[in-house]
Amino acid sequence: MEAVLNAALPIFALILAGYVAARRRLLGPAATDSLNRFVVWLALPALLFQAMARTNWEELDHPGFAVAYGGGIVGIFALVFLMQRGKGRRLADLAIEGLDGAYANAGYMGVPLMVLSFGEAELGPAVIGMILTACVLYGFAIVLIEFDLQRAPGLGRTLLKAGWSLARNPLLISPVAGLAVAALGWRLPVSAANFVGLLAGAASPCALVTIGLFLAQEHGAQDLRLVGRLVALKLLVQPAITAFLAFWVFDLPPLWSHSALLLSALPTGTGPFMLAKLYDREPGVTARAILVSTLGSVVTVSLLVAWFGKI
Repeated sequence: MEAVLNAALPIFALILAGYVAARRRLLGPAATDSLNRFVVWLALPALLFQAMARTNWEELDHPGFAVAYGGGIVGIFALVFLMQRGKGRRLADLAIEGLDGAYANAGYMGVPLMVLSFGEAELGPAVIGMILTACVLYGFAIVLIEFDLQRAPGLGRTLLKAGWSLARNPLLISPVAGLAVAALGWRLPVSAANFVGLLAGAASPCALVTIGLFLAQEHGAQDLRLVGRLVALKLLVQPAITAFLAFWVFDLPPLWSHSALLLSALPTGTGPFMLAKLYDREPGVTARAILVSTLGSVVTVSLLVAWFGKI
């Protein structure tokens, strides 16, 4: 119980604070976009850079973790396509629904939860999880959507467009830059280190408040049956696949097996909603899946944190 109070409760309390602030109009609709941009472009990249600048490649040498966590992603993405087969759904819509079921909120919730559960020095699993989710999975979905909607003629141009989009992603650039600094043995000047530290300290609370602001918005009507299936895949099936791979197939060290399970059990992140809005697809199902999975994760994530505390 103490582990839940110390790690999980502050996470959901900050999300609730953002939700209440939006509902009581303490922060208007524009605050969501502004705070989101601050987190994506400044605070969270600073945290990832700082964490990776203090580590080394040997500490990240756990391919079993990548396969276990990635296996859960691949399994859910494939299941969504199989479940919707023959229903006349466009490839672009299936790609977004696949994200709804497989895209864990590794950045906004995963990083602060890992910090509180295992310490800031143990962010390696969260960074790998973010890269697999926000870069590999997200990039694959973009390729499918572009191919379906033919925004970029030809597969080569589609891949090039998706690659260029990912190459400009600060959540990918920052940990890579941090690893480069660590590999070269460089040390930041005190003033630069303090600057990065101040920004990094703002990442977790601002990210969590942003989730609350987003959840308080109205997102229109949804297919509730589809939402229920996607949430079940995200909160139950994906962690089950990952747990099987992490604990029984690869027998990972405790930090890495627990991190793989915890990250896979996180609710749906906001990335799929942003993609649905960008490509003008119906965002209602995605928005509701984010809301319901976040509420459901109060129970599932808390149970996992409590279980880790007893091991």
